[in-house]
Amino acid sequence: MHDILPAQTAVWQYLERVISELFHCYGYSEIRFPLVEQTELFKRSIGEVTDIVEKEMYTFADRNPDRNPDRKDESLTLRPEGTACCVRAAEQNGLLRNQVQRLWYQGPMFRYERPQKGRQRQFQQIGVECFGLPGPDIDAQILLMTWRMWRLLGLEQVVTLELNSLGSADDRARYRAALLDYLERHRQHLDEDSQRRMASNPLRILDSKSADTQAVLADAPSLQDFLGDGAQQHFSQLLALLDGAGIRYRVNPRLVRGLDYYNNTVFEWTTDKLGAQGTVCAGGRYDGLVEQLGGAATPAVGFAMGMERLVLLFDAHGEMPAEPGRHIDVYFVVAGEDLGVVALNTAEGLRDAVPGIGLLLHSGGGSFKSQMKKADKSGAGFALILGEDEAAAGTLTLKALRGQDFGQQTLAADKLTDVLPALLADTAR
Repeated sequence: MHDILPAQTAVWQYLERVISELFHCYGYSEIRFPLVEQTELFKRSIGEVTDIVEKEMYTFADRNPDRNPDRKDESLTLRPEGTACCVRAAEQNGLLRNQVQRLWYQGPMFRYERPQKGRQRQFQQIGVECFGLPGPDIDAQILLMTWRMWRLLGLEQVVTLELNSLGSADDRARYRAALLDYLERHRQHLDEDSQRRMASNPLRILDSKSADTQAVLADAPSLQDFLGDGAQQHFSQLLALLDGAGIRYRVNPRLVRGLDYYNNTVFEWTTDKLGAQGTVCAGGRYDGLVEQLGGAATPAVGFAMGMERLVLLFDAHGEMPAEPGRHIDVYFVVAGEDLGVVALNTAEGLRDAVPGIGLLLHSGGGSFKSQMKKADKSGAGFALILGEDEAAAGTLTLKALRGQDFGQQTLAADKLTDVLPALLADTAR
């Protein structure tokens, strides 16, 4: 679990702002839900034989029997992902009753796994979920939204869209039987983890990282051969929509995703710029999950992405724009005794008169020379000086610190508010 330090937060804030504004433009509303949920929610949704539930969840017993003695042995879990939480929150609060909902969320998730580049035990995730629309058109819209996101961030050249269809539950059951029959004949060549999965979740063997297992899978039955007419039609219509929109993609018949609730469309945006951790955004359809968790049958589709990997990718291949108003514009030097009240009121008056100004009021005393050194070190474009003479005359001295033609002028406070906006605009350009 890592800190995000001030030198790094500017990138995080920029990415979060671009992404949240994009979601808003596509009609998605933010939803927020707790960090802790009942453990049963994730067992029922993600699947008890998935890696997340078996090995990665932070789970503990509720220790508050005095308030609710009937639930003192309740098992709670720090949320390992957002989709199940979003479904629970939306269903519990009546958002899914014969309604279309477009929702997005962000925040920390928790998984007890081996930390590695771009993967941490507490990680930040942004996700999107859309409920109530069954057709391939909403799948295509979501993929177009993610494609626009990559273009806004300047990352479109370093990501690739991979797609697959998992079909219906019946399709997967027929395929599961055929796959198990094939794998049993080659069990001795499978890695240990894949042999264990044969009894629980054999489809997850398809994305095994073992070279020996992948060699066995080269001749394994293909899920595409077991898709029913409905799944085939849905997938072919989605591909036609993407082709019509000019979106590049690769159909990957081995793509299955790690959660049990997916059906039909699944996708991943991948990159070869982050080593082994190549997936930066992933999702798909989960039309049965709402009903599985106690609600009415509701079609749904969504995706999520880990912000740590996105930050790594953006740091290496993106470019932060120059953003006016997101740095220190003016460093306020107070060169005189007993000027604290005047300085505070003057600073607040400037903030009222020039909305968005980055104004840092010096604190802690010190000589005029030392304050000017701090003003220069702050990166501000201007130093604003209040000394005894200025206080007596009701003026302020504004001095350029970054070579602007403005130089230095002493102005009445009301004149300063007329001058500053234009000066700051020129500096931003």
